[in-house]
Amino acid sequence: MSDACPGLSTPQSRYVLHPTIAYESGLMSQTLRAVSADLEDVAAAVPEVSVVLPCLNERETVGICVAKAVTALRDAGIQGEVIVADNGSTDGSVELAQAAGARVVPVAQRGYGNALRGGIQAACGTYVLMADSDDSYDFGHIPRFVEQLRNGSELVMGNRFRGGIQKGAMPLLHRYLGNPVLTAVGRLFFGSPSRDFHCGIRAFRKDSYERMGIRSTGMEFASEIVVKASLLQMKVSEVPTTLSPDGRSHPPHLRTWHDGWRHLRFLLMYSPRWLFLYPGITSILVGLAACVWLMPGPRRVGSIVFDVHTLDYGFASILVGFQLLAFAVFTKVFAITEGLLPEDPRLNRWFKHVTLETGLVIGALFVILGLSGSIFALSSWARTSFGPITSENILRIVMLSVFSLTLGPQIIFSSFFLSILGLRRR
Repeated sequence: MSDACPGLSTPQSRYVLHPTIAYESGLMSQTLRAVSADLEDVAAAVPEVSVVLPCLNERETVGICVAKAVTALRDAGIQGEVIVADNGSTDGSVELAQAAGARVVPVAQRGYGNALRGGIQAACGTYVLMADSDDSYDFGHIPRFVEQLRNGSELVMGNRFRGGIQKGAMPLLHRYLGNPVLTAVGRLFFGSPSRDFHCGIRAFRKDSYERMGIRSTGMEFASEIVVKASLLQMKVSEVPTTLSPDGRSHPPHLRTWHDGWRHLRFLLMYSPRWLFLYPGITSILVGLAACVWLMPGPRRVGSIVFDVHTLDYGFASILVGFQLLAFAVFTKVFAITEGLLPEDPRLNRWFKHVTLETGLVIGALFVILGLSGSIFALSSWARTSFGPITSENILRIVMLSVFSLTLGPQIIFSSFFLSILGLRRR
């Protein structure tokens, strides 16, 4: 058993009898019975649930939370422990938590995520329930979470909107804008079934948590758990829970706009499809449609004439779109290589057909097209003794040539860069 779980040791170490000696003295059966009994005692001492509470100067509420969690576990007949992951409290929170029955784990690295990571790492239970230590959550709901975990869920989210939010427990801006918007974004980006993405009380299997490979050290920690569970296709469920006004006299650590943006930024960075791929495809399609429409000549819509000026924006839109597509692929490959995202079979199949050589050929074709158009435009210019170019058709050819000479090298060097990213994977 890990040193992180005090009081749990391997009982066999107390019975070191050579089999022959034990047999000859008639003590083998007694020894085996004693070992078996001690194994049963150790199994009974191993907690099923570890309740982890992050703490930074929460003397007003941490003792209350610990006492409520201990009572909830005892009343439900659940073998458990309460861990307070202390992030450097100087107000006596540690002593109050210990007096209430918690095991305090000091975590030197500051940050909400760091505190929880330290507490979860020290947890001995099969299941871990994390909650804030501000007395805003009802620890009497612990059995609801445990029941879902016993039934096979790997992550169980609390849902405050189903359970009830007391007056003054959540700012109106958070309740009607922040949480609904961020939850909708999370559900759209990752297909998460959770309808309260940022509920502070949740439970999960510890081995499932270890599979997630959580990296966040700050407030994004809670979001990353839901994101990773969704990406790894874990079984996620939710239970109703309540939110009460917290019991602290000092303001909450949460900063509305700053932390809201951090969560949104995190969701975007973990979804290359929505950050790069879909905008890139849209930009290419819009630009391509404009170019196809305007390359033959000017177009009139009512009293408005669209000509080469609009065509120029069309070419630019395609170039921007290609860059976004390239960023989407680069980000996806890097994230998978670094373990930030799980393997994507579709991407692996795609790489079997789209190789460095494929990119070089396509890029070279665009360069040849650009050079050919440039030579034709130059010869046409020469026929006018290099004077003013009045033909809009020549201008269209020049624009297409410049576009091709720009896109071709981008494809070539992007292919090389993608191959460099793939070296580590191979």
